[in-house]
Formats: sequence, C-alpha cells, structure tokens
Amino acid sequence: MTLYVGTSGWQYKDWKGVLYPADVPVRRWLEEYTGHFATVEINNAFYRLPSRETFASWAERVPPDFVVAVKASRYLTHIKRLKEPEEPVQRLMSHAAGLGARLGPVLLQLPPTLRADTGLLDACLSGFPPGTRVAVEPRHPSWWTPEVREVLRSRGAALCWADVLSRPVTPLWRTTDWGYVRFHQGRAHPWPHYGRRALETWLDRIATTWPGDADVYAYFNNDPGGAAVENAALFGRTAQRAGLRVTRTPGALAVPR
Repeated sequence: MTLYVGTSGWQYKDWKGVLYPADVPVRRWLEEYTGHFATVEINNAFYRLPSRETFASWAERVPPDFVVAVKASRYLTHIKRLKEPEEPVQRLMSHAAGLGARLGPVLLQLPPTLRADTGLLDACLSGFPPGTRVAVEPRHPSWWTPEVREVLRSRGAALCWADVLSRPVTPLWRTTDWGYVRFHQGRAHPWPHYGRRALETWLDRIATTWPGDADVYAYFNNDPGGAAVENAALFGRTAQRAGLRVTRTPGALAVPR
C-alpha cells in the first residue's frame, strides 16, 4: 500500500509561522509545500474552476513525484446537482488535464441536501474519461444503500471516507481498488486538531481494508491554525511506525513554535 498524505489546499495565511517561514513569499508557498508533502487536494477548485493554464503552471512548479487531487466545481455538484453532467464534467477534466501526469483523483463532494439518486450518480460517473479516479463524498444519509454501493463499485469509483469530530460520517465501504479519506474536524485540543488515538484508529481501518498494492489518499481539511499540517505530519509519522509506505510528510514543523 502507498498512503498519500497531504492537506486540502496550501494557501492559508495562518500557516505562516507553522509550515512557511516568515521570509518565504506567498508566491513561493507551493514550492515550499512540495518540500514537505508529495500530494495536495485542490479544494478551491470547488468555488472557481482554475483555467487549464493555471493547472499547467502548477504542474510545472511541483516535482515529478507530486500528485494533485482536484475537488470538482460546485457548478456540477451543487448548482446542477449532478443533472446534465456531460458539459461540466468535460470542462472540469479539460481544465484539470493541464496537470498532465500530476493529476490524481477527482473528488465529487455532494450537497448535504441532495438525496440519493442512483441514476444521476451513474450518469455522472459514466461521463469521466476511462481511468479517471473519482471519489464521491455524499452527505445525506439516504445514500447509504446497497444500490448506491453497487453503482460506485460498477463504475470503479471510491466512496470517500469522511471524518467529523474523530468519527466516520460515511460507511466504511471499499468499492474499488484504491481509497480516499478526508479529515474535516477533530476533537482534540486546540480545535480542530485530531488526537493520536483517533489517527491510529483510522490507520488501522485503512490497513485492514486495503491490500498491500493499493493507493490510499488521505487529506486533512482542518486547516485553521495549521492543525491540518500538524495532523498530517503526525499521521505520516504514525503510519511509518506502523510499517506502512507513506509519501513524505514533515518530520517536524518547518518553523519551531
């Protein structure tokens, strides 16, 4: 197994003095980030889909081993609500193609008010190019049915395992040969950190679910105050101690506090 560990975004002002030294300008934060992590989830693509040129410029600035996950535009998931997906999926993928070989999974985070519709989900997933790794994060309980699980399995899409307050808020289904996990908010102090025990529990879930040749992507979305950076670093160290193969994470914070 290869565990890809990163954060949901890298452009947070309060990470200055946590991950980014004070003398590193904002325009160089991506390069600084890639020195500590080998993957990132581009979650601001949800609010405004970057141009193909922007994606291409990011690809030029990251090392060859770097993997970029892309959160789908809210136009597809929240405005269209998966209806008529052909054009928004095509636009998303044509822009993200600027990443070239750096492109990793695409995340579809569904609105909490969107009830299960297997036909809509199946049609949307069918529109992605073959070989695209798509993870789906539903947020309405009506989605937790065998029929939804079968759509994900048949389309080779991963159910995104999501955590809120150190507890799973999704079933722990394995629907394809790779995994995707998002950490939204922990219960440790200071908020919104995760504690070591919670992260160890998640590592056990991952290690007992996925075979040794699987790729599992894990992103920390609890960004305030640098919590995501600290927890991703702790998660990586804990995974290494457990004997898992994990992409690079900070051995310690870049900036002592």
